[in-house]
Amino acid sequence: MIFDPPLVPARLVSRYKRFLFDAVLDDGTALTGSCPNTGSMRGLTTPGSRIWLSQHDSKTRKYRHMLELVEADGTLVGINTGLPNRLAEEAIRTGLVPGLSGYAGLKREQRYGQNSRIDMLLLDPARPPAYVEVKNVHFTRSPGLAEFPDTVTLRGAKHLNELGDMVEAGYRAVMLYVVQRNDCDRLRICEDLDPAYALAFRRARARGVEAYALTCRIEPEGIWPDRVIAMDEGGQAV
Repeated sequence: MIFDPPLVPARLVSRYKRFLFDAVLDDGTALTGSCPNTGSMRGLTTPGSRIWLSQHDSKTRKYRHMLELVEADGTLVGINTGLPNRLAEEAIRTGLVPGLSGYAGLKREQRYGQNSRIDMLLLDPARPPAYVEVKNVHFTRSPGLAEFPDTVTLRGAKHLNELGDMVEAGYRAVMLYVVQRNDCDRLRICEDLDPAYALAFRRARARGVEAYALTCRIEPEGIWPDRVIAMDEGGQAV
């Protein structure tokens, strides 16, 4: 996925109210923009950080600039939570995720479970439908190790339970974690920050839910799905 028009470099002043940020462009212009990530963004909001912004000229938008990339820990990190579904779909269509390639059809945002929508439903007359839930990952505390979640996510645990229900109903169910960082080669479920999610993940795996982690190549010019990386849960490979 190429950024078009190209991103604009800036320096972060602050991120606040979850939806907003202040920044200064390289020419000294101060601005306020929108932040397409309502999560904690733990470790990615240090004042003075190098950032990259997309520009939008729609008259219906209150803020022209939107935060896309942050430089942290010596690498680029994608923070836009609207992109992982697109990246996951590209990875599936190009065969990067084992077992998920070759389906005849792909539908987005299909209703399932208890008032939920699955990110992608893969369909093929020769095999059971596959329900694919996508999660954005950008948190790390140890070199090379991505972690999810970075805060408590009741909604995430609910999705795991519903995926387990789909397996028991005879379908495939898949958790696909999209790591928007250049510097990670494995992913771990973050039990200390959300023990309930970790428990839900273990239960889902025991019920037959599949899990994959996909890392991306990130540059100011674009973001591309790169490869599937190892997962571990409490140090145990899954």
